[in-house]
Amino acid sequence: MKALVKYDAAPGNMEIRDVPEPSAGPGQIKIKVKVAGICGSDLHIYHSDIAIPVNPPVTTGHEFSGVIAEVGEGVEGFQVGDRVVSETAYSFCGTCDFCTEGYYNLCSERKTLGYWYNGIFTNYTVVPAERVHKIPEGVSDLTAAMTEPLACVCHAVYDMNRIKGGDVVLVIGPGAIGNMAMQVAKAQGAVVIISGTDIDQERLELAKKLGADYAVNIQKENLEELVMKLTKGYGVDCVLECSGSAPGTNTGLNLIKKLGYFTQIGMGRPNIDFQIEKVIYKELHFRGSLGSRKHSWRTALKLMEQGKVNLEPLASTVLPLDRWQEAFDRFEKKDGNKFMLLPCEED
Repeated sequence: MKALVKYDAAPGNMEIRDVPEPSAGPGQIKIKVKVAGICGSDLHIYHSDIAIPVNPPVTTGHEFSGVIAEVGEGVEGFQVGDRVVSETAYSFCGTCDFCTEGYYNLCSERKTLGYWYNGIFTNYTVVPAERVHKIPEGVSDLTAAMTEPLACVCHAVYDMNRIKGGDVVLVIGPGAIGNMAMQVAKAQGAVVIISGTDIDQERLELAKKLGADYAVNIQKENLEELVMKLTKGYGVDCVLECSGSAPGTNTGLNLIKKLGYFTQIGMGRPNIDFQIEKVIYKELHFRGSLGSRKHSWRTALKLMEQGKVNLEPLASTVLPLDRWQEAFDRFEKKDGNKFMLLPCEED
């Protein structure tokens, strides 16, 4: 079968290769990939500038939906034909303080699907059964393929913040993650402002269609004036920073109220300059957010099932896997929103 393989640790060094079709071992499930999504971390793997361990040669990709093709020995609760998604934390120690408290996303021994273990930019993948979740009826394969990023957003929004009805939330960066964060915050009853720049104009227009109360191009509109008007001069209750940029982070620090909740979701460069005095002087709840946890996946799937999020409009481009380079290049240039890949036809 055809797979997109990172075959060497140096920058670049990814190509479509023929790889053996896997089989499910004890406790594993073999999944036929239906739709796969490109994540920003896939670009980092391509450029070899990611801190998470990568183990080439490895089939890349980790966002997907599929259908069970084989159930390994000892697996219960699943059968061939079930529509499913899988968590990306393929393995972790299970015994450290973080694992025992449910924070396996922070385990130092965590190894990830598409980084260390063969991923999903291919026809079939094999994963541990305990990482698999069934797709609710009525949720399309395309929508379900975005469960992983939505689960990351749910972890950031629900676990890191205390958003309540009527709170004013500022989402910075209207990409796929930002538009998901906006919808999750709206599902909690917040008034949501989402901001971007000229290059984001189409994404801001989409955000408005998807339910944002305010979609602000900061190069054409006065974001601070709007925030202060809505909050009686206090600043927003919560910032969800999804751009991963220094200007984005600093804008959020300027516009958040004292004692507010600030979650850094986006990560562009490993190091950025930000106003740490704002964190101190405002006594902010300032946190980063890494990956997701099991309950984050359940929450994400429930939001899809209940129709509280609308993800399909985010999938701006769907291409066959053999056009992966075009998809990567366009994604990197922000020429679109969420890029999805379909497996190559089987021989």
